Amino acid sequence: MIFHVCPTTARVTRFDVQFGLCLLITLAVCAIAQASSTTDQAAKRRIVIEAGTLLDGRSHVSRDTRIVVEGSKIVALDPKAAPVDYDLRSFTVLPGWIDSHVHITWSFGENGKNAGADGTTQFAAYQSASNAWLTLMAGFTTVQSVGSSMDVPLRDAIAKGAIPGPRILTAIEPLEGKGEKTGTPDEIRAFVRKQKQAGADLIKIFASASIRQGGGMTLSQDQLNAACDEANKQGLRTLVHAYKDAVRAAALAGCTQVEHGTMATDDDLKILAEHGTYFDPQAGLVIENYLANKERFLGTQGYTEEGFGAMERAVSLDHDIVRRAVKIPGLKVVFGTDALAGSHGRNAEEFIDRVRDAGVDPMSAMVSANSLAAEAMRMGKRIGSIAPGYEADIIALDGDPLEDITAVRRVVFVMKGGVVYKNVGCGAIPIPR
Repeated sequence: MIFHVCPTTARVTRFDVQFGLCLLITLAVCAIAQASSTTDQAAKRRIVIEAGTLLDGRSHVSRDTRIVVEGSKIVALDPKAAPVDYDLRSFTVLPGWIDSHVHITWSFGENGKNAGADGTTQFAAYQSASNAWLTLMAGFTTVQSVGSSMDVPLRDAIAKGAIPGPRILTAIEPLEGKGEKTGTPDEIRAFVRKQKQAGADLIKIFASASIRQGGGMTLSQDQLNAACDEANKQGLRTLVHAYKDAVRAAALAGCTQVEHGTMATDDDLKILAEHGTYFDPQAGLVIENYLANKERFLGTQGYTEEGFGAMERAVSLDHDIVRRAVKIPGLKVVFGTDALAGSHGRNAEEFIDRVRDAGVDPMSAMVSANSLAAEAMRMGKRIGSIAPGYEADIIALDGDPLEDITAVRRVVFVMKGGVVYKNVGCGAIPIPR
């Protein structure tokens, strides 16, 4: 029996939902639905998905094939596999996206104002669950949240199947650069070991001030060397918030990945490439979100009129850093949004910014959020590609992002780890204007 997604109505499971349903659910409803769906689909062990156009996450395009899923894994690509459970011939099928930089628990509070990422109230917990659901429904099956201690219970609840959401890797407590007050190199090494013991998946380091405060370095080279060297010894990756001179310093310190990078020179970017340092610049979403929600951030900690003025001036600089970065031979540019309050579930807008405003090749943009992002997370043999042996993280778009990048807004199918969470028909998703 073949189940059609479009134009006829597809088989409906408890997770075949309309986009935006998360606005109506609570943590308890999510938990019940997740448990029920996982049970239903585990009983069926084998699922066949038919794809008319398949992007494999490694820059290859296949036509008219079928993906065979057993349990949580892809076991074969076989154009003759039958029976077909999901007919996605009308759509573009690709691996679930990976966002290398989010703040998944960051939300607006009950008063509508910025509440940050560390809230411990019931309201904050509901908001975090909603953020996770929105992100998953937008096609992001893995995210790196950097960082808050509140990431941990959300990460663990999703991993246990208690609530639905993307796979989460978290830095827990970031290392805040405060000059000499940050501590001696030995004290910084102790901080890194503490995060390891607390269950961190990676270490987040602030080596620069915010762009709102000029972006100057906040750690010495010796301090940065100590942080990244100790993380390497502990088997942890490092993500470094860096602008200007801190970009080069992070590469020289042996850090894994640099975030933002605004105002770095081409020579700085070449140093990243020479050291194999991954680079995650943002082309627009984070600042666009701040400006769109200015009144909700203004007056809360760290947000002033002067800071917003600096962000407005940085928009063109952000376009410029991405445009220059993708032209540097050998520089590995991954996809990250810095999604926070107001932008959860809109992560894919960053694709549009990169392609439309920074001239990134659409296929490169897709790969940056698939196999390349997985490689940067040291998960390149598990996620980020549609191939036998990989996690069955599979999404479908109503449209071809290689021809029309706005197709990333129209996610009609989401499978994570072999479980279908979203399956809607053509025209069911409103297109943002």
